[in-house]
Amino acid sequence: MMQKFSLELTIHKEDIDDLNHVNNAVYVKWMNDVAKTHWTLLSKNHNLDDYIWVVSRHEIDYKSEAFFGDKITAKTWVGETRGVTSERFIAFYKNEVLLAKAKTIWVLLDAKSFRPVRIRENILKVLEPFK
Repeated sequence: MMQKFSLELTIHKEDIDDLNHVNNAVYVKWMNDVAKTHWTLLSKNHNLDDYIWVVSRHEIDYKSEAFFGDKITAKTWVGETRGVTSERFIAFYKNEVLLAKAKTIWVLLDAKSFRPVRIRENILKVLEPFK
């Protein structure tokens, strides 16, 4: 059964744009923050310091608005992982209302050479519960 990792966010004044709602660019920052927080948690008991993730693609659908002071829940899970890439899905909610949903393609790199490396069993085992 797929698990989802959740992270609670609060909307701050600097997250608001000229239309008085959360700026679209803030969602991209949150996507990175949620993915990084999740990976740090997953990998903390594993020796995976030789690897880093970089984004190659974002797809975002905006569904509803959020405003200053709102409490947001970001939920993430892993999709297809093969070769050097891994999909990550993120959905942002205010209460039960879907605000935005996204899919990001991450590429695994060697932390020293910054070259793509094949995702092997040691990393698949870490990601598996969230697929």
